[in-house]
Amino acid sequence: MSDESQEWRLNYFNYFTEVEEHFQQARGTALFLLSPLDWALVESWKNAGVPLEAVLRGIDAAFDKWRQRKSHTQAVNSLAYCAQAIMKEAEAMAKNLPAGGSGAPAEDPFPPAAVRTHLEKARTALAALAGYEDITASLTHILESLEEHLRDLQELDQRLTAIEEKMAAIARTRLSDDDLFAMRRELDLQLRPYRSKMTADQLAQLEKSFLDRKVYEKAGLPRLSLFFMV
Repeated sequence: MSDESQEWRLNYFNYFTEVEEHFQQARGTALFLLSPLDWALVESWKNAGVPLEAVLRGIDAAFDKWRQRKSHTQAVNSLAYCAQAIMKEAEAMAKNLPAGGSGAPAEDPFPPAAVRTHLEKARTALAALAGYEDITASLTHILESLEEHLRDLQELDQRLTAIEEKMAAIARTRLSDDDLFAMRRELDLQLRPYRSKMTADQLAQLEKSFLDRKVYEKAGLPRLSLFFMV
């Protein structure tokens, strides 16, 4: 396995869970649930290649700054509050990459049998839905040559993400204007307090992730990325 492949596995395995648990710990409320906006934000970081370590450091930095305030009348209720700090950490890591780590190899988070099960389950779910025959065929093609695809998990996940985007585009055409308006309105309401804290690129990525996630949920579609195996 190449160093790049190993780094990719370590960075993205359990990305959602790690971020959620770290935010809960920083906030001091273990039962706090992330909102759809928060999940979309995490997904946008994942898709942008933001290392997990940068996200966790950014959360800590944002809460350290919050605790230094004289007044804590307003609690931190969204990961969006940490967005600026997280991007600063990501930029700092990009400028000063560590030379490498040591220790025992991590357990393989993507064993071949688990990947196959994940994709077969998704294919079965899609086969039960009308209008997704091309998507089902694409998954079948990947499964038929899965051993070859497993040699480069990052490329495989990129393929699966591209298929997801095509799947979402099909689903979006089947939604009513009212459905799409309701999704957009929910996004705008949740994002309004944080727009001034994010760059245009961050906002664009977050909006796409949020709306795509709502489309998947509304249409009852499975997620294909290896990211959703955990």
